[in-house]
Amino acid sequence: MEGDNCSFPPDLSDDHSQRGSVASSATLSRAQDVLVYLFGESAVHLSMEGLGSVSVQELGRSVREALQIPESAPDTFAFWLCSPLLELQLKARHQPYKLCRQWQDLLYRFTDASEDDISQDEPYLQYRRNVFYPKSKELQIKDETVLRLLYEEARSNILSGRYPCDPEHWAGLGALSLALEEGPGLDSQQITTKIREKKLPSFVPAHVAVGSGGFFSTLRGKSSRQAELEQKLSEEYGKISKSTGGSPEPQQLLHQYLSMCHTLPYYGCAFFCGEIDKPVQGILQRGRRKAVSVGICLDGVYVMDVKEKHVLLGLRFSELSWDHSRPEEEGDSHILWLEFDGEEDGTPVNKLLKIYSKQAELMSGFIEFCVELMSTSEGGAANEPGVPQEPARQEAGTRNGRGGRRGMLQRQGSVVCSRVHSLNTISYVDNGKEIKRLKPKRAASFFTRQATAPTYSAVNTESLEQG
Repeated sequence: MEGDNCSFPPDLSDDHSQRGSVASSATLSRAQDVLVYLFGESAVHLSMEGLGSVSVQELGRSVREALQIPESAPDTFAFWLCSPLLELQLKARHQPYKLCRQWQDLLYRFTDASEDDISQDEPYLQYRRNVFYPKSKELQIKDETVLRLLYEEARSNILSGRYPCDPEHWAGLGALSLALEEGPGLDSQQITTKIREKKLPSFVPAHVAVGSGGFFSTLRGKSSRQAELEQKLSEEYGKISKSTGGSPEPQQLLHQYLSMCHTLPYYGCAFFCGEIDKPVQGILQRGRRKAVSVGICLDGVYVMDVKEKHVLLGLRFSELSWDHSRPEEEGDSHILWLEFDGEEDGTPVNKLLKIYSKQAELMSGFIEFCVELMSTSEGGAANEPGVPQEPARQEAGTRNGRGGRRGMLQRQGSVVCSRVHSLNTISYVDNGKEIKRLKPKRAASFFTRQATAPTYSAVNTESLEQG
């Protein structure tokens, strides 16, 4: 599947900047060592000739051969250039060495990092899941090496908090990790011993293992919390032993782990950094912003609170409209606009969320490509892979059509569900005569492909920038 056509800005990645053209051809023609990092604290060590002109496609063949990945799974993984400041999935034609030489240019363009941070930042090449690979295909994989790679990446994202999850999820996933590492036949005492040997953060998210802090947390004590978490893992581990009936194959446990991760709608997302406005709570608190992580995948867009580790807004592509605006004056920000349906005092309204980010251009292109990909795939966006349709929402969509109102987002208690009530959004109503509170223009690339023309009018963003 050629699904990586938007994951890198085309006008910069094909440039031959001064920084990328100074390498000695004589040096690069000799065999050189290349480290390709994997999740799980491992790496593939390769020796490549002509490194300066080696493409991602050529490098992929070498890595698959080294890892003994079957040729039947060439699209499962992709190469990423990563650092603490930026993560980018590369295209098959990209030449990683040249892009590494242009890394500072990319950081200046897509991050707000200081000059000192940019000058010291170094990217590394990582082989990881292709963001455009459908979740539905993962569970058809039988090769243990491929499943292990997917498992290590998912596990890393769970433990780091990048994938927010509820207690029933992280406890079940932690128990599966324990069963994969130690086998499913441990008794309760052995379970406790293994957990204490490897430490709790090896099985549950770091923020869960540490706790939220505060007065009551201090009273309860660290040992009490640790015992509680160990008990949860032990209970879930016991369920695995009973459900598998003895000694399951590793592939069975790996499939269980990935299946549980698939229930998280943002599994497999590409992540971007941004900020949103905090709700105004007084004169002194105006203009404050909250750091968010924006995950985008074939299923939709998910805005997550970086500090609290929960979802603020989750939208499928059928539930949103979007636009990207560039700064017009010094001090302005790049903005990704997300529009969705909501409610104000019982009245249906359209809501706009502003996400401030120098990566807004990347996010907008990413959304556009995902929508294009879904519309051209078999069944179109109505049958998105790996996304179970909710009967109520499906029925509403059939009744109203694309021109009708989209499904409302409900307030939920789970970390996975949207918290629209906590967002500082712009609300407006189109009553057929006038639009109360303006909205940004529609992204034509999205709406021109809809079977039914949208009922909303297109309006410019200029007045909203000041609102």
